[in-house]
Amino acid sequence: MPEESQSFVPDTETPAHPEIPLEFNPLQQDFRQNPYPTYRRFREADPVHWSAMFGFWVCTRYDDIISILRHSKASANPRDWERFDDYVEALGGTGPAYEMQNRWMLLENPPDHTRLRKLVTKAFTPRVVENMRAHIQDIVHDLLDTVHAKRRFNIIQDLAFPLPVIVIAELIGVPTQDREYFKDWTAALARSLDPIVTPEIIQAADKATEDLIAYFATLVAERRDSPQNDLLSGLIAAEEEGDKLDEAELLATAILLFAAGHETTMNLIGNGMLALFRNPDQMAKLKADPSLIKTAVEEFLRYDGSVQITARVALEDIEVGGKTIRKNQQALLLLGAANHDPAHFSDPDRLDITRQENPHLTFGHGIHHCLGAPLARVEAQIAINSMLRRMPDIQLTTDQLEWRNMLTLRGLKALPVGF
Repeated sequence: MPEESQSFVPDTETPAHPEIPLEFNPLQQDFRQNPYPTYRRFREADPVHWSAMFGFWVCTRYDDIISILRHSKASANPRDWERFDDYVEALGGTGPAYEMQNRWMLLENPPDHTRLRKLVTKAFTPRVVENMRAHIQDIVHDLLDTVHAKRRFNIIQDLAFPLPVIVIAELIGVPTQDREYFKDWTAALARSLDPIVTPEIIQAADKATEDLIAYFATLVAERRDSPQNDLLSGLIAAEEEGDKLDEAELLATAILLFAAGHETTMNLIGNGMLALFRNPDQMAKLKADPSLIKTAVEEFLRYDGSVQITARVALEDIEVGGKTIRKNQQALLLLGAANHDPAHFSDPDRLDITRQENPHLTFGHGIHHCLGAPLARVEAQIAINSMLRRMPDIQLTTDQLEWRNMLTLRGLKALPVGF
């Protein structure tokens, strides 16, 4: 049976007892299923919370998180954290995954962040992405044609995963027939970005990194001999101009673009459709007026965002929310909590696809704002509207949904439907 309509309503019936100190523990199963009650408790009782358990600050209010994201002395590089060396030593030391990720613009500060981002920005401008809309629509139609006769399919496996993989593969220059190789590789890599990991997670990420580097090294060699009209060939040209990009940065950037180019979009499509299934009044409204899809996708990003967490390290003492984040301490910024802050969003736990004022933080803020945000938006708009148009009776076929075992990225393992 499909799930009944429901919103992410915070558990206000059983507030934390005042004599029991709040302790942030995202490893609990109920947190993975629905983190929003926890977010509310911390936002109201201890919005800038020191986690003695994990040794970092946890921020849940919108204004506090924005102030840190805007702060010139808030570093995106985890190596600036005072506990970084001890942390990675406990996990077995820095291996291929950490070394490669240390070259990602995602975790760099200016001037290296500025240099790396400038090399790829032109490929993801809103104008470029809008020109891809018709082609993306064709890909969605092809994927839905494949499952249409079956009357049942898995939204994650059959649409939400392959769509962004095909699109980013074409942009970068990865042969689309190789896309299945990347599913396990990028999933292992994504898990290593969580703020709390195990040696087993790091070992899997190291193995995936080795495989990814070997794959892209081969592809780079082919593009050096035979350049094509793709982003990888453009990065190679930049590298060969000297001092803009070296070989290790080239490979790391290609891997980042591919991994980030589909993980968040896959979750956006899945989480957005689940939100509609759980709120049939909003699904009916979108079916009746497909032009609402742009505000709907923004609301999906806010309501149950595909990116829940980011982190910053203080390069000097930073005052926030009446607390002091000391130099070289790390702050975990709970974007999902900020997106439900009633100080910035009216009735924040209600899905409203017509919401106009929606400055959500799912794509980040400031210089590290997600480069691929325009592409993710368009892919989700087309995928969701196409499903509702072609399959107006689409509905969930199970009430047993399982979330992926991740903290930073939030998404379902599967979303089986019938129509």
